[in-house]
Amino acid sequence: MIASLTGIIQYIASDRCVVDVRGVGYEVFMSTEGASRLPEKGEEIFLHIHTNVREDAIVLFGFGERLEKEMFLTLKTVSGIGPKLALAILSGMQLDSLSQAISSEDIKGLTTITGVGKKTAERLCVELKDKVGDFMSASSTAVASSISTLGGNTELTDALSALINLGYSDPTAREALASVKNQIGEEAFTAMKVEELIREGLRTLA
Repeated sequence: MIASLTGIIQYIASDRCVVDVRGVGYEVFMSTEGASRLPEKGEEIFLHIHTNVREDAIVLFGFGERLEKEMFLTLKTVSGIGPKLALAILSGMQLDSLSQAISSEDIKGLTTITGVGKKTAERLCVELKDKVGDFMSASSTAVASSISTLGGNTELTDALSALINLGYSDPTAREALASVKNQIGEEAFTAMKVEELIREGLRTLA
């Protein structure tokens, strides 16, 4: 089984990429969120891989972060959820938000994901409610770590979490806050209150 790939990106689409490993091109399916975080074509990349073996094909699913792969595998344990739907779920909601939605049994929120109806959402909550705690804490830790390069502080952490809760992806929210920092300078940026950070971040995203 292929567990990971390191190679050069040959091709990028919204839901897949092709990675050249020593002259062999591997087609790797990804969540739309994962694909959006890929570096430019021609650059080197490392991906965690899940190999799905069927009678008629071997399909590779790729993840930039190990935590995302682990959530993918956890989603696949739910009755009625195969690899494609698991990937669609990861495309439809940030990892931390997904974990929180399952833990809090937010059926309405889960059904906003393409391909997830009420019954599927209910199964997700029933079968995974007690299994997503680690994902929530690990994802929160990852978010806190990801903003360290912005001069992270409590206000910044809260602002980033607020933007993510408003529906923006983690990379998009971080990019918006980084843009604010670049516009006003580090000293003024680190002095901003959380409300100001959220407001300026939203202004950048508008």
